[in-house]
Amino acid sequence: MQKNFPELGLVKADCIEMSWIESTLFIYEFPNGSSLDVLLDRTLPSRAAFKGKSDYVKEPISEIGLEGLWRRFFEEEGAGGVLIFLPYGGKMNEIPESETPFPHRAGNIFVISYTLTILEEGVEASNRYIDWIRRLYSYMAPYVSKSPREAYANYRDLDIGQNNDKGKTSYAQASVWGVKYFKNNFNRLVQVKTMVDPGNYFRHEQSIPPVSPWWKKKGN
Repeated sequence: MQKNFPELGLVKADCIEMSWIESTLFIYEFPNGSSLDVLLDRTLPSRAAFKGKSDYVKEPISEIGLEGLWRRFFEEEGAGGVLIFLPYGGKMNEIPESETPFPHRAGNIFVISYTLTILEEGVEASNRYIDWIRRLYSYMAPYVSKSPREAYANYRDLDIGQNNDKGKTSYAQASVWGVKYFKNNFNRLVQVKTMVDPGNYFRHEQSIPPVSPWWKKKGN
């Protein structure tokens, strides 16, 4: 970091070495040295409302792009924002994207986690904060994956599409968000869902929907 980003003035004392599981506690603001047993507590802590989004980055973001990104965090609503760049590569690149439902393998430098804590109460304030993170997401479009603009399924984002509240959801409608999460694996997941849960008992806003066995109609 001192060699590549000397302007940050980072020294060893600023860094904390930890395992991946310890970093999970750190992200959720548990005190350093907390026992991993806290992960066994299934009581949901009281937390402020927040909005999350995600992006995958395949090419380095330009300096101009980063400068524009930082400026947005100086806006009032940006005070509740957190941006995390999670590096990819290594062993992940060795696994074919069709091997598991998770497809984001070789070719990704990192995934961006956008998180915005809504620091004020009331519908008007909530809408203002959500508008801020949506504008940030729109700004980042030139610097992230395209066709599709990929997203991480564990950072659920209903902005990219969702199932119908009532009635069936078509394959085409679900593909709007499904391909962003699962790429070509979405087709196989739909087939599995249709065979295992054709009545769609297990469902939520972005659950895999069952559909008619279209692959049989094609003679496959």
